[in-house]
Amino acid sequence: MTDASPAPAISEIQDALGRVERDRHVSQLDAELLFSARGDELDRLLAVSSRLRDEGLDRADRSGIITYSKKVFIPVTHLCQDRCHYCIFVETPNKLATKGKPIYMSPDEILEVARAGAALGCKEALFTLGDRPENRWPVAREWLDAHGYASTIDYIRAMAILVLEETGLLPHLNPGVMSWSELQALRPVAPSMGMMLETTATRLWSEKGGVHYGSPDKDPALRLRVLDDAGRSKVPFTTGVLLGIGENNAERAEALFEIRASHERHGHIQETIVQNFRAKPRTAMQNEVDLALQEYVAAVAVARLVMGPDATIQAPPNLTDAHELGLLLRAGIDDWGGVSPLTADHVNPERPWPELDTLAALTKDAGFELRERLTAHPQFVREPDEWIDARIRPHVDALAAPSGLAREDAPVVGRPRSRAAHSSPRSLNVSKGNEALLSAEKNPSGLSDAHYVDLLQASGTELDALTALADDIRFDAVGDDVTFVINRNIDSSLYGVDPEKGGITLETIGELADEAAALGATELCIQGAVPAHMPSTAYLDIVRAIRAKQPGLHLHAYRPTEITDGASRLGLPLHDYLEALREAGVDSVPGTGARILDDDVRRVLSEGTDPAAAEWIASMTAAHRAGLRSTSTMIYGHVETPLQQLAHLRTLARIHDETGGFTEFIPMPYVRLDAPANVARVAGPGPDARQTRAVHAVARLLLHGRIDHVQAAWTKLGLAESQSVLRGGADDLGGLLLDGTTRPEAGAEAHRSLTIADLERTASEIGRGVRQRTTSYGSPTPEQLAFARRSDAPPATRLQLPISERRSPLQTSRS
Repeated sequence: MTDASPAPAISEIQDALGRVERDRHVSQLDAELLFSARGDELDRLLAVSSRLRDEGLDRADRSGIITYSKKVFIPVTHLCQDRCHYCIFVETPNKLATKGKPIYMSPDEILEVARAGAALGCKEALFTLGDRPENRWPVAREWLDAHGYASTIDYIRAMAILVLEETGLLPHLNPGVMSWSELQALRPVAPSMGMMLETTATRLWSEKGGVHYGSPDKDPALRLRVLDDAGRSKVPFTTGVLLGIGENNAERAEALFEIRASHERHGHIQETIVQNFRAKPRTAMQNEVDLALQEYVAAVAVARLVMGPDATIQAPPNLTDAHELGLLLRAGIDDWGGVSPLTADHVNPERPWPELDTLAALTKDAGFELRERLTAHPQFVREPDEWIDARIRPHVDALAAPSGLAREDAPVVGRPRSRAAHSSPRSLNVSKGNEALLSAEKNPSGLSDAHYVDLLQASGTELDALTALADDIRFDAVGDDVTFVINRNIDSSLYGVDPEKGGITLETIGELADEAAALGATELCIQGAVPAHMPSTAYLDIVRAIRAKQPGLHLHAYRPTEITDGASRLGLPLHDYLEALREAGVDSVPGTGARILDDDVRRVLSEGTDPAAAEWIASMTAAHRAGLRSTSTMIYGHVETPLQQLAHLRTLARIHDETGGFTEFIPMPYVRLDAPANVARVAGPGPDARQTRAVHAVARLLLHGRIDHVQAAWTKLGLAESQSVLRGGADDLGGLLLDGTTRPEAGAEAHRSLTIADLERTASEIGRGVRQRTTSYGSPTPEQLAFARRSDAPPATRLQLPISERRSPLQTSRS
């Protein structure tokens, strides 16, 4: 049911081919034209695409090699909240009961399949399932509750650990749409994940009759966000397009270019699958015509042109007749995907896998050698520090050859999974030759500049000793609990913007405050410069609107730049304006915007738009003296030197000595992706793990006795690196950043929120507990604490039962 569009003229296709052959570059418009290549033009297209593929293989030292993964398929559940018109995998509860199938595979059933696969030499366990079935089917929710799991993804995580530890198979997880926090939770248990983009044709989702109509998780915008969140989370990720479901050639091209753009931002797309529609019986599309072979082959070739020579292009070998597989190799694929000697393709059960010997022979006939890879592709296996979580790296290393491909004779056996990415002991003997560390043991906040600069550059065993010492100092200062606050962000720069363009009104802001309170938030964080056309009282108006609706919420509002802007609009001295903010209902102010308190560095980072460091210092000092406490921040890992980092910390210590106004210090890594292109070119890739650990540890030392709390900026670090700094001086994870359902995009860092269960897991993996706090690090009221324990509380804020109280048969010892 491909959307019929007028076929381009042969001359247009020939012109596009000429441009591609000459320039070795394909535009989106040319890609759209080349989908229609047939006959001689198709032969020319295949010649270009296969040549590109060969160049990429040569660069990767894999000349002539086509890869595949030897795997088992584990269909954890056939229930799904979506209603895709072509899908035969999904069942209803009644159909499952009729067929004698369970709501979810049990741990024993999952292990049975995994063990059989390991015995056959498989190295990958592909977890395939429907998308969030508990959202649609009460029986799924009841099953999860009865077995002690918060969600299907929570169950998948536990089962991935089980398979890793008991069988040694490497999980590849395909649970559908995942949030940023879910990707963070799954990364330590699986070397790779995936989700098909399928199409960017929104009309197929939003219009009645479209193949994705009635399927909440098939919104292309949502799936594109998953791709970017996976990249931010450093997850080797598989995605791709499904062709022949009603999309036109322009939409096919758009989907491929969106995948390419995500990969260009993050470098994480490990393979792009080009999958052809095959009609299934008992589906709404059972009478549609399968995608024609030449149309499919042309699309594979275009995918190679779009994604480039270094990308992996996959075509499933069971969806094309065996005698035609050579055409796919001519089109430029370099991977056959997962092939199982044990389990069927549960998504396409009518299409059996080719025998591996047959696939190898067919590949050889086309002039290539078939080689086994792991679920994470070679380039990611060879860069494990960046792409593979330390807790599962031993499992990957045990199966990997030096090339990053699979070691085909490697025994596939279970082994324990490490519980934390960095598990150095709390106390570590300091090297006798390290004078800075020896001095820090005696007087952590009283070192010389030279000693602090040495420590900021520590590495290896000295870095381990530094972080262990910082961890000891943290324990003595604030104890062992990892603290957090339940909060929500509101971007005040949206106030007064046209609602059609994402703007919000005072009424909307009041609704957001109501929803935050209903979700259990104790804090609203408000940041963003109000547009210039708004009244001079705009900042105060926002505060009053919130106070009128929710007088009990703590308002953490306005950065130094907004404070200065508001005072200027009203013509008030800074102190008087801060008094006005406090009287209107502001309780504390965020100390963001500090960057590095060095004007030369600030000019580089802001392209000359940032005010001088003195303005930030003046605003913070005035806020403290007006009775408004604040956070303090530093963005590190760009163009600054260790000496400039030290000067920044010294400035914060001096301000606190004068005012006592800082509640916490938040070191924030520079994230290149978030910077303007001109800044990114100058500032480089951002800090590595060594620098991150050193900055947090030195901050704990230097600020000891002044600013008690050091926060892990989890939205920028990710949860694994947050665990690392929590073991090296940090004690707090900040706020949950609740999105809610009323305009979730109205907050900064929208769609990156955590649940208390996420925090509990993050802390428990490093042997720590969690404790809810207020903005000023006090204890919430008994009513606020009780809210988070209520069984009917929203899942974002609900505290999970202690693991010992859950009823899961196998999760308790492995979660």
